[in-house]
Amino acid sequence: MKHFLSIIFLIAILAVVFSACDDTITNQDIDSKVIPASNVSFGEYIQPVFQVKCNNANCHNSRDRAGGLSLDNHAETTSDVLIVFPGVPDNSKLVWSIEGRSTSPMPPVGWPPLTKNQITGIRTWIKEGAKNN
Repeated sequence: MKHFLSIIFLIAILAVVFSACDDTITNQDIDSKVIPASNVSFGEYIQPVFQVKCNNANCHNSRDRAGGLSLDNHAETTSDVLIVFPGVPDNSKLVWSIEGRSTSPMPPVGWPPLTKNQITGIRTWIKEGAKNN
């Protein structure tokens, strides 16, 4: 009986530990995170937006590369100067797409759109040189 109670106790503790370790970022989480007006960090602000809004639906990830584009990491995001033109967001196809100024606005209809703050944040990150920070 003593071992049975110990096992039940151990299972209960493991259940609590593993349920508390959910690091999944949701649309609500990412939409509530405010991107600052300057010094925009790719790792802290931009990559999480790409992960939730662009990479998660068999689209712009390293495996699927919808439209030939992966936004999975900094190197892939900035590999084509036509997509991300460091320092000049108005010359970046990524900005055109997320602002709805291209023939392929992103995300497509039916997918959660980027917030105004996310769009401004991506634009600012590019204007600041599209750094891997």
